[in-house]
Amino acid sequence: MARFPDLPPLPPPPPFFWGETPEDEFYKSQNVRNSKSYFETPNGKIFTQSWLPIDENQPIKAVVFMNHGYRNDTSWCFQKIAIEYANWGYAVFAADLLGHGRSDGIRAYIGDMNKAAATSLSFYLSVRRSETYCKLPAFLFGESMGGLITMLMYFQSEPYTWTGLIFSAPLFVTPEKLTPSKLHLTMYGLLFGLADTWAVMPDHNKGPVNAIRDREKLKIIAVNPKRYLGKHRVGTMREVVRMTNFVQNNFPKVTAPFFVCHGTSDEVTCPSGSQMLYEKASSEDKTLKLYEGMYHSLIQGEPDEAANLVLADMRKWVDEKITQYGPKRNDN
Repeated sequence: MARFPDLPPLPPPPPFFWGETPEDEFYKSQNVRNSKSYFETPNGKIFTQSWLPIDENQPIKAVVFMNHGYRNDTSWCFQKIAIEYANWGYAVFAADLLGHGRSDGIRAYIGDMNKAAATSLSFYLSVRRSETYCKLPAFLFGESMGGLITMLMYFQSEPYTWTGLIFSAPLFVTPEKLTPSKLHLTMYGLLFGLADTWAVMPDHNKGPVNAIRDREKLKIIAVNPKRYLGKHRVGTMREVVRMTNFVQNNFPKVTAPFFVCHGTSDEVTCPSGSQMLYEKASSEDKTLKLYEGMYHSLIQGEPDEAANLVLADMRKWVDEKITQYGPKRNDN
């Protein structure tokens, strides 16, 4: 079991992030239904999940498609976000990114971020265009690197596919100390792609330590059995640099309503990226929330009082968008 600074030796992980309770019992206690399946794509098989209100007769207000962050997956603490939205009356769908969790690919390797975005998007669109959900408002949600993936999905989508976008501490700008050096990228690039999957890039982060403010929650997050704990892969870091530059240059093309939030003490992704999106996007309906003193993981890793503040702001915004914009404006 990996060890992290400032933590005692960690025990083996429990079967689930919530402990020993069987899944069916846990989801019932949370008033949600969960389903799991694999989705075949031209780029490989991806693992998908859904969370819906437990009452099958309860009207669904909208559908939300969620993207997790780098190293993580949809089966550990990321579920907390999905369960909250399902309890608000939303149908929630998520997929493990290529190279993450139970999806195909080399662990934590995303050598083509547009392809990774398109792969998960193919599943989302199959749900979004289904008879059940095609008329409902639909939102894309992205946390951390999942925020970057979400923005790429938005650029790949037809106009009006999405009612709105929700970003939690998105990776649009990396802190200078975490940005891979041009020297390393150039050096490995000279190997003509042979080094692309190598896990050799310097890792100046401390895993989840810099992301989680609540130390008890850190102990749970740190033992995620599907979390990648190795060094960064060359191709993934190259893509982070390339695609953060790309989205920054294309922020003016964002016209959809969006909600973006960030902690001011985030040492993993820069709050300046969220501010840049807010300032440069062409959207007429946009909201920026900066939370003083909060770290990177705003929902899973903050003390309950702080996390509940973020969730309340998200819920208020998304409920307002449903009232304001109603059903999808066309059948794309």
